Amino acid sequence: MAESAACAISRTVEQSKDVDPAQFIEYYLSREHRDNPGTGCTIAALSADAARQSDDVKVTFAEGIESMLAALAPAGTSPGDNEWKQARANTIDMFAHALGALLLSRSCPNDSPLADEILDVCRTKMLEQLQAL
Repeated sequence: MAESAACAISRTVEQSKDVDPAQFIEYYLSREHRDNPGTGCTIAALSADAARQSDDVKVTFAEGIESMLAALAPAGTSPGDNEWKQARANTIDMFAHALGALLLSRSCPNDSPLADEILDVCRTKMLEQLQAL
């Protein structure tokens, strides 16, 4: 599972590079992404399974998460400085919120009003938070 997960995660990361944070949130918290887990974010699709796997698989996921954070992070900061630490914290917060919202929405039937409400509310709140940064 580790090798196939690494390959799939690298595709997800590549698709997320150079994407504006607002664009990322708009797509990540869309019905299209929610309703198509096979073509969406591998981390979202397999993280629950990875949690029950060996450390090799967990290391692969940790590396993939680091790569995803690097792809989503704003350019122009250097690891270790205060600006970088704040940008990393904001990126972790954004990705964790988006991932959690997607998973909650996917746990409901696709045509459920609650599934759509979760995406809509979280997308709106996250975009508002981005504007405040």
